[in-house]
Amino acid sequence: MIDRELDLVTPDGVMNTFVTHPEEDGPHPVLLFYMDAPGKREELHDMARRFGTAGYYVVLPNLYYRDLRQFDATEDFGTRGGRMRELMRSLTFDRVETDTAAILAMADSDPAAEASRVGAVGYCMSGPFVYAAAGMFPDRIAAAASIYGVRLSGPDSPDQLAPRVKAELYFACAELDEFAPKEVVEGLERRLSEVGANARIEWYPGCHHGFAFPSRQGAYDKAACERHYERVLALCDRNLRRR
Repeated sequence: MIDRELDLVTPDGVMNTFVTHPEEDGPHPVLLFYMDAPGKREELHDMARRFGTAGYYVVLPNLYYRDLRQFDATEDFGTRGGRMRELMRSLTFDRVETDTAAILAMADSDPAAEASRVGAVGYCMSGPFVYAAAGMFPDRIAAAASIYGVRLSGPDSPDQLAPRVKAELYFACAELDEFAPKEVVEGLERRLSEVGANARIEWYPGCHHGFAFPSRQGAYDKAACERHYERVLALCDRNLRRR
């Protein structure tokens, strides 16, 4: 595997970005990996590598770059939690569109990337970002997976972008997720049905928000985590591999 840290210039600053992909048999289809609220970190790098070893060119940007390059590891949890909530509120769909455009431009220029084939995966706060990105870039993003995503329906959601989506969509929903209650997921299901989206919503019984993160004590579920890798990779293989 080849790992790189890049600084991508956007209209708003310099976005520090982790890229990983196989050494051989490229170029490889692109998978955009949008971070969860705690930000770009080694745990997510390892998850990106897991997708990379399956044959993908994986791009994990720091979406907080306008305000923060990385969290201070010595910062106490209370201070970091308050800062994290501020940063989360700063991320609009317009900003996601700007950042995604910069990533796609970078991938277009890298011979290791097959940028005509692009997928996206997002966790928690980035669940709606991948859904929105599929509507913002319908001719680029062919597959998108939201893993215990929040704000998937109703106000401040990608509902208005849904009719533009051409990608196959996958939503992994934790049964016991206090951040994405059943009524939100039911609203998402209705909206996807209204627009005729090619989408699947799958419930993960007995699981809590964060089940795919090994460091999330009390939430991590190994079997569910492995299932989500299986589902995301199958989604990408269907839509991003040449037939």
